[in-house]
Amino acid sequence: MQGNYNKKMLSIFIVLMIIFNTAFIAYADNSIDLDCKSALLMDAATGTIIYEMNPNVKLEPASVTKIMTMLLTMEALDSGKISLDDDVIISGNVSKMVTGTRLMLEEGEVRTVEDLLYGIAVESANDASIAMGEHICGSEEEFVNLMNKKAKDLGMNDTKFLNSHGLHIEGHVTSANDIGIMSRELLKHPKIFDYISKYMVTVYVGKKNDVERELVNKNKMVRFFEDVDGIKTGFTDNAMYCISATAKRNNLRLISVIMGSPKTTVRNRDARKLLDFGFANYLNYSVGRKGDIVKKIKVNKGNLNYVEIVFEKDADLLLKKGEEKDLKKVLILPKEILAPISQGEKLGEVVVKKQGKDIGHFNLVSNSDIQKASFINNIKKSLHYWIR
Repeated sequence: MQGNYNKKMLSIFIVLMIIFNTAFIAYADNSIDLDCKSALLMDAATGTIIYEMNPNVKLEPASVTKIMTMLLTMEALDSGKISLDDDVIISGNVSKMVTGTRLMLEEGEVRTVEDLLYGIAVESANDASIAMGEHICGSEEEFVNLMNKKAKDLGMNDTKFLNSHGLHIEGHVTSANDIGIMSRELLKHPKIFDYISKYMVTVYVGKKNDVERELVNKNKMVRFFEDVDGIKTGFTDNAMYCISATAKRNNLRLISVIMGSPKTTVRNRDARKLLDFGFANYLNYSVGRKGDIVKKIKVNKGNLNYVEIVFEKDADLLLKKGEEKDLKKVLILPKEILAPISQGEKLGEVVVKKQGKDIGHFNLVSNSDIQKASFINNIKKSLHYWIR
């Protein structure tokens, strides 16, 4: 009897192990069950795609379009072309927008750029998107042209924008891959989190500035998930339910894109599923931060004796968990360098190796300009050397 019992328990144990291992292998092989037309999971730091499903299928993005509108807004702010305090006089063209979500802006009222940015990022206001485009480019048409130029510059080859807000127009399309690209580009502007991460914001609109509007973020994931802090949702009958969501844990930031989902709950569930998969299996390995000093090297015939060598930009690697062990960093730099040297000039690199294989190359640059030493300067150096 005892022997039969032991055999039975052993059989149960083996079956459980097979079930567990099968489930684990499916998860590790990216076999994720999603109910949507296309999807993508991207590492924000490196742009590496962790998971994709029909990533280049051209689909309508609905209000996810506004990611590009916000990106161009942030670029205009950073360049000084516009400021958050700019007064924007609402045009008749803007006030005629009566479809979809709106701030209900009236012709002639004055809003600031920041008011409009909250309207776009939180309320997903179509009229605010048009007003922002007019303020940046003078007209909605020119702003759409700028959107398409930026898309081309970023390599968004599946994209054609026909408006700044995402309401249905035949031929207004993008892909999960391209949404990932523009989302990553937007997140390079840290200030945008002041807007996309807000769940509720109060603004005042109307010609007398006396109409209070309580804006509630269409992206409910920023409320219900502590690690989610953006980006943008969208819905039309043609596009169905779409989202680009970003979340960060430890040093790993991910971008999860879902397009063509049948329901809000399904869309959010699948976006969360992708994020959880990424956080469970991957990590961000930081080699160095932009501007970190790596070494000082000698300068010959320069007005300074040494130059600081720094990382050109943030140096990150996306690794599967466990791969961070036994990494080797190789520093490739000359022992000395001849002046002149320009700030930002590449002088070497850091190579990261694992088991002898290169897995990452990161540029090292000069932290300053070094001019050729003058004749008098060389005499002084020589005297100083001999006296010392």
